[in-house]
Amino acid sequence: MRSAAAFDGCAVILCRTVMGKGVSFMQNIPDYHGKPASGGDIAKALEELGGSMEMYEKALEMRKGPLPGGRDIHAKKPLIDTGMPRTYTREDKKDNRGAFGKALAEVGELNYKKEGRTPILVFDCDLAGSVKVDGFAKVCPDYFIEAGIQEHATATVAGAASSAGVISVWADFGVFATDEAYNQQRLNDINRAALKCVVTHTGLDVGEDGMTHQCIDYVGLFRNMFGWKVVVPADPNQTDRATRWMLAEPGNVCLAMGRSVLPVILKEDGSPFYGNDYTFIYGKIDLLRDGNDAVILSMGHFAGRAVAAHDLLADRGIRAKILHCATPLAMDSKELFGLVGDLPVVTCEDHHADTGIGSIAAAKFGCAGKAVKMLNMGVTHYGCSGASTEVMSEMGLTTEDIASAVEGLLK
Repeated sequence: MRSAAAFDGCAVILCRTVMGKGVSFMQNIPDYHGKPASGGDIAKALEELGGSMEMYEKALEMRKGPLPGGRDIHAKKPLIDTGMPRTYTREDKKDNRGAFGKALAEVGELNYKKEGRTPILVFDCDLAGSVKVDGFAKVCPDYFIEAGIQEHATATVAGAASSAGVISVWADFGVFATDEAYNQQRLNDINRAALKCVVTHTGLDVGEDGMTHQCIDYVGLFRNMFGWKVVVPADPNQTDRATRWMLAEPGNVCLAMGRSVLPVILKEDGSPFYGNDYTFIYGKIDLLRDGNDAVILSMGHFAGRAVAAHDLLADRGIRAKILHCATPLAMDSKELFGLVGDLPVVTCEDHHADTGIGSIAAAKFGCAGKAVKMLNMGVTHYGCSGASTEVMSEMGLTTEDIASAVEGLLK
């Protein structure tokens, strides 16, 4: 039964499902929720539904042949102009979500209602200002869809839209878009959708929102699937470039980031590492600093902490090689082995220590039969509620903690 009511100009649809509707002896009988009719009941059910035993027998005969091959689905590459990347400097105070929002709005405006371009639809669950899609809404109002506070439905609708010839972007807090809507994202994987799911406020960097909002397992969740790509950028510059890459990439992509303002990752000469000469390549590992005593492998905003730990260790006579991989599910094994060699490795991430990049790296070394001394640093319990720096400190994930972990491995 379906009814609709209007509240402040919005239609609200209420639905009630009736199990076995239309078959008198099955309707609303729990026993038939998981089993079909049998024997003489089949004929009665078919008759009440307007079918016949003749149709049933024909269907059974058809099943004796070879199984159908199914659909062969090929993801289409979107046709858009991704524009020119924007480069932020050390003086810029920017968070990754802000860099994402700016790049999205720029690409959106560049392609808005242009003939021959793939339309970009952006879905929001009443968080436009927080997830930074409000800029897109201003420049592309007809392509912005405010779905309200209904993440499960939005994950489904946005995923379906991505299979209908548009670039479908859904931005939400990590805990809602991955943990809460996990089954819908799994179905997007099964259906080979092409959703661009942007998750913000991930990890302990959600800060004062506390345990219930700490999305510390998104890499592990998407790792359970088979078609999702995951990108966890290091700073606003890499976020800008990863956003533009994502919008032009076929298939399901999750772009994940925290909440806080981040320092721009710099080369040793002071210029932006992910600057004008950088191109985002899915699967690549970035060498941020060279060294020959130990390796620190970072993911996401921990790249900045890893570089700071490099400087601390340098003052103590230890040269640590700093690596960053924004694509944990596609980390290049040969590149990893070549960069690490036989050096001890400390991994660090704002993610569950046993299901993120540390565990992925450990599995790669183990499966290749390579003995490497490792320590995986990450989230080991639900964090407290407080400023991001305080929560990280309580978890033992400060720059000093990372440097001390390297010293411990060397001892």
